[in-house]
Amino acid sequence: MPELTYLGHDAFLLVEGSHRLIFDPFLSGNPLATVKADDIKVDYVLITHGHGDHSADGIAIAKNNDAVIIAPYELAVYCGNMGCRVHPMHIGGAHDFDFGRIKLTIAHHGSGADLGGKALAYMGNPCGFLVTLGGKTIYHAGDTGLFYDMKLIGEMNCIDVALLPIGDNFTMGIDDAVKAVEFLDPVLALPMHYNTFDVIRSDPAEFVRRVQAAGKHAQVLDIGTALRF
Repeated sequence: MPELTYLGHDAFLLVEGSHRLIFDPFLSGNPLATVKADDIKVDYVLITHGHGDHSADGIAIAKNNDAVIIAPYELAVYCGNMGCRVHPMHIGGAHDFDFGRIKLTIAHHGSGADLGGKALAYMGNPCGFLVTLGGKTIYHAGDTGLFYDMKLIGEMNCIDVALLPIGDNFTMGIDDAVKAVEFLDPVLALPMHYNTFDVIRSDPAEFVRRVQAAGKHAQVLDIGTALRF
């Protein structure tokens, strides 16, 4: 039975049996994080894009654990050049791993790494992840705006848990995230990417109320809390 633990922002730890994966680790500079990057034990690090609040701890965690980074091609190459083990992928592509299957989806966002405040390095396209393991499918949307192909993603995949940003400004806000739940039709929707900074302050309880009013299921997963599904 897979277990999903919210680590704050877009970061989630996914465990199934002996397999341990982490999405978008942003812990060291995260004012709401309750664990440190050095405490993370994983086999795989999944990174949706190159912005520091999603990839900042990815390289260190991968090196500490001899873990494999799974990311869009350009970002994976960058991580590989930094001395990490990597598995490059790209939008629409899928691959079978020892734990299950991953497919990359589009995400409407950017992807760049700040090189010391003087330059921004291009890191290719951002992505979302469809991860299937233990007979369940998790959709991590990454940082994205609402897009109509979410309806296609929902039609082609039986999504058990959808992880959706609600913080607005850089991503979907609550209005669009509720529509995304309608398109994706997951068994359960969890909000992410909110309240880490003032500019993305949002009320996850409102998101849950509105999703439930639309006849779907959602809940708030507090930071440090685990969900089995």
